[in-house]
Amino acid sequence: MIIHPRHTQIIAISMLVILTVFTLAILVFIILFVFSKGLPYISFDFLFSNPEDMGKAGGIFPTLIGTIVLPLLAIIIATPLGVGTAVYLTEYTRENRITRIIRFGADCLAGIPSIIFGLFGFIFFVTTLEMGWSIISGSLTLAFMILPTIIRTSEEAIKAVPYSYREVGFSLGATLWQTVRKIVLPNALPGIVTGIMLSIGRSIGETAAVIFTAGSSLRIPNSVFDSIRTMSVHFYILAREGISSKNAYATAAVLIISILLINLVTYWIMNRFIAKKTK
Repeated sequence: MIIHPRHTQIIAISMLVILTVFTLAILVFIILFVFSKGLPYISFDFLFSNPEDMGKAGGIFPTLIGTIVLPLLAIIIATPLGVGTAVYLTEYTRENRITRIIRFGADCLAGIPSIIFGLFGFIFFVTTLEMGWSIISGSLTLAFMILPTIIRTSEEAIKAVPYSYREVGFSLGATLWQTVRKIVLPNALPGIVTGIMLSIGRSIGETAAVIFTAGSSLRIPNSVFDSIRTMSVHFYILAREGISSKNAYATAAVLIISILLINLVTYWIMNRFIAKKTK
C-alpha cells in the first residue's frame, strides 16, 4: 500500500505536534504540582530569615546565598577555560588527532554522572588539597562539571560565524587575535551566552556534586573556605529526612522560579543583542 506524500506529511506533522504537546504537558504538570504544594508557604520571612530546627521552621536565606555564590564562582572559573578552549579548537588549530582527542574528552566529561564529579571533588579538593567542605571546593567541582557544556556550545557558536567575516578582518590588516576579539567573538556571543546560562541552570539544580564538596552548613558564610548549603541540597535533605514537606516544596518552588527567571533573562539578552546586530 502506497501512501500519498501529502498524507505522509500530515501524519509526520501530527506526530511531531503530539510529541511536543506531550512533552510540554509533562513540564507544565511538574511545575504546577510543585507550585500548588509550595507557593502558599512562600513569604518574605521565608525568603529572608534563617532556618530553624534543622530547616523544620524558619526560612532559606543562607541557601539563597549559597545558590547564588556557588554557580557564580563556578561560571567565573569555567567560562575563560571553556571559551578559550573553543577559540583554540576553531581558530588556532586545524582538525587533527589532538583536536579530536580534546573533543572526545569533552564529550566523555559531559556524560559523567554528577555524583562521580562529587566524589572526585571530595577526594581531590576536600581531602587531598585540604580545602575542606567549602564554597571554593564546590565551585571548582561545578566548574569542571559544566566545562564541557561551555566548550561545545561556544565552539558551535564560533563555527556559525561566516568565514567571510574573518576574511574582511584579514583584508584590513588585522591579526588573527584582533579578528577573533573584534569580529568572531562579538558575533558568536549569543550562542556563548546561551551555553553559559544553561551551565548556570545546571549548577543551580545540582545536588550530588555540591553536597560532597560544599557541605550543607546552614550558616551564612564569611569566606570562600566556609561550608554552605544550596537550595537544591536543602530541598533534598528536607525531603529525604522528612523534616518538613511544606518547606521542601516551598524551596523547590523557589528553585524552579529561579531557573525560569534565568532562562527568561537569557532569552531577553539574546534577543536584544540580536536586534542590535540586525539594525
